Amino acid sequence: MTIPIIFAGNQNVFDGMVISVLSIVKHTKSTLRIFLLTMDLTDQNPAFLPITEGQRAYVEEICKSVNPESRVFLLDVGEFYRETMLESPNAETGYTPYTFLRLYADRIPEIPDKAIYLDTDTVACGDLGELFSVELGDAELGCVRDRYGCHFFGINYCNAGVLLLNMKRIRETGLFRKALDACAKRKIFLPDQTALNRYAKKKKILPRRFNEQKCRREDTVIRHFSMTIQWIPFRTQNIKPWQVDRVHTVLKTHCYDEILEDYLNRKPLFPNQAKEKTT
Repeated sequence: MTIPIIFAGNQNVFDGMVISVLSIVKHTKSTLRIFLLTMDLTDQNPAFLPITEGQRAYVEEICKSVNPESRVFLLDVGEFYRETMLESPNAETGYTPYTFLRLYADRIPEIPDKAIYLDTDTVACGDLGELFSVELGDAELGCVRDRYGCHFFGINYCNAGVLLLNMKRIRETGLFRKALDACAKRKIFLPDQTALNRYAKKKKILPRRFNEQKCRREDTVIRHFSMTIQWIPFRTQNIKPWQVDRVHTVLKTHCYDEILEDYLNRKPLFPNQAKEKTT
């Protein structure tokens, strides 16, 4: 089995990509085809540096250490973003513009007819082959209900941090283009996620073990470190896997320590975060 996986982001989330990939190869021995979608947006924000070729090679080295047939591809989709979203009312939200990059996957011929999309704050706890093997039929995507959104925006409002993508169907229906068009025209709360929920003709609702947004359970396949809410007293909490001390002290979680220790040992050897040309 060959499993295509899509990540999107800039250099600020490279640590998350490394942790996620380390967790994936711990549990998944299948051949991986990882697509890193990125762009140079330093003219808008000096911090928006693209993922570099050196970083791509580093992630590929991790994958090939477990399965020599695995490959990692670096794809600059900045041209698509500038054409469609640069002047969007959603270009500046609480999230970076890189959250929209997943919606350009249908324009990339290298991405096959079925793929998994993962946010960079996800940690695999089981074999991703279990998720990839889910049959989608004519559904455009498979997704898990959002922990909070399903109570406020409809029972089948899903979280977009983990998606099983029927790329063949998405290219036929134009789902991603419809979502981008909506985001380009008017302000939307959680724009890319909400637009996907609104314009998907058919979604397959997946069990929560494929996108566990609260805490790891015995059957969890993917743990997503998304924002959580404490109601009394009200406050939000957004702890990420690379914030190792907070994972330990606030979340009281140590079940990922083997992966996080590997990450911390590797971090001083990460490729220099210089500005390089992407391919």
